[in-house]
Amino acid sequence: MEEGDEKVKSKEGKKAEKPATELPAAEKEDIKIGIIGESGLDTPIVLKDRQECAVCTPFGKPSDIIIEGKIENCNCALLSRNGRLHDIMPTNINYRANIWAMRKLGCTHILVTHTVSSLREHIQCGDIVVPHDFIDSTTKRSQTFYDGAVGSPFGVCHLPMSPAFCERTRFHIINAASGLRYPVHSKGTVLTLEGPRYSTVTENNLYRNMGADILSMTLCPEAALAKEAGILYASLSFVTNKECWCTNQPIATTHEIIYTYKKHVDKVQRVLIRAIESIAKEDWTEDILKAKILVCSNFSNRNELF
Repeated sequence: MEEGDEKVKSKEGKKAEKPATELPAAEKEDIKIGIIGESGLDTPIVLKDRQECAVCTPFGKPSDIIIEGKIENCNCALLSRNGRLHDIMPTNINYRANIWAMRKLGCTHILVTHTVSSLREHIQCGDIVVPHDFIDSTTKRSQTFYDGAVGSPFGVCHLPMSPAFCERTRFHIINAASGLRYPVHSKGTVLTLEGPRYSTVTENNLYRNMGADILSMTLCPEAALAKEAGILYASLSFVTNKECWCTNQPIATTHEIIYTYKKHVDKVQRVLIRAIESIAKEDWTEDILKAKILVCSNFSNRNELF
């Protein structure tokens, strides 16, 4: 862990004590974890009782069929963001349909994986970053479910985005990576590019001056839509390369980036499985309720204004 990152103490080996305020099992909110990631993430991830599910939404079709099953006895739903053939470019991903499908299937959490490039010396290829904030530099993507179109929810949702991610869910990813002794950065700001092209050196320097630590093409508007859907969302960002600002190494090609991810996909899967296992052991009733209340308390329509 680099200097400046939050220090996270692993609870591994300590016997968990039941909190005094813990609800009886029958009163707990059932959790279901959606997983959205890169093509190939489901191979060879262990999903028991696998079944494929095609979901219709008011916003069209999700990127692919959704695979439901259990991981460590926790109900999960897995979706390939770019399609299982990786044939959907970042701008054309139907982010609204993807998140709405997860909501329709009853997901209370969404854990996502992103391949990212580094804008900082201390963030190396092969590291895991669990971002705490983002900058949205996209321009062509639908940003909200409440757009006034036929089939969309009625009204407008002015959603607060601080914190940008579910802090408690972030902690479970950080703790899982730390417990596996993987290099992990517990904070980081992601800047989302429109893509599909990479950025220039001048753009890199601009992003660095803005405070961005890593670059992605797919985190936004996914993160905001998940919050608007009342779902607890956090990202496991895997660093595949350094951007072109770093002049002391060759610029990575797309094939090299894909190779790096495939080489380490088992690492990403192990962190996800460990995080899911620890999330499933806890009571999330209050967090789930607060996420829904946040949306309701920032929703407006003309009936409420007059």
